[in-house]
Amino acid sequence: MLKVGDEIPEFNLKTDEGIVFNSKKELKEQATVIYFYPKNFTPGCTKEACAFRDVHQEFLDAGARIIGVSSDSVRSHQKFKEKYELPFTFLADTKGEIRKMFGIKANLFGLLPGRETFVVDARGKIRLKFNSMNATQHVAKALTIIKEISYGA
Repeated sequence: MLKVGDEIPEFNLKTDEGIVFNSKKELKEQATVIYFYPKNFTPGCTKEACAFRDVHQEFLDAGARIIGVSSDSVRSHQKFKEKYELPFTFLADTKGEIRKMFGIKANLFGLLPGRETFVVDARGKIRLKFNSMNATQHVAKALTIIKEISYGA
C-alpha cells in the first residue's frame, strides 16, 4: 500500500487517446493529481470529474495536471471525456492492476471500486493520499496540496 512520501511505482496504461502512459517518464515532469474512481457515467464519478474540470485551469496555473483512472475501457473514457468536455487525461486500468498496486480498497461491502486521490510532486513522490467515497472533497484537498507545492503556501 502506498503512503505519503513513497515514490510512485512504475506502470504502463493506455490513455483515453490510446497512447501508452509510462509513470516513470510522465510523473517526473510536473506535479500531478491522480484520482481513482469507480466507473464512468455514474452520478458520483461524473460529479467528481466535472468538479475537476471546473477548476482545471487553477491546477494548470499551479503547474499541475490531472489524471483520472478507472477500470473503464479506452473507448468508454473517450465517450465520457467528450460528453462532459473533460480536458484532462484518463487511464484505462481494465484489469485493476494499478488499483491493486496503489493499495486502493473496494468500498460498499467490496462491491464498488474505491475512490482515492493522490497528489504527486514533480519528483514522483506522493504528497497526498486521500480516500473518501464523497466525490466532492477530492478536488479541494488536491488543489490545496498542489498550491502548497507550487506556491509554498
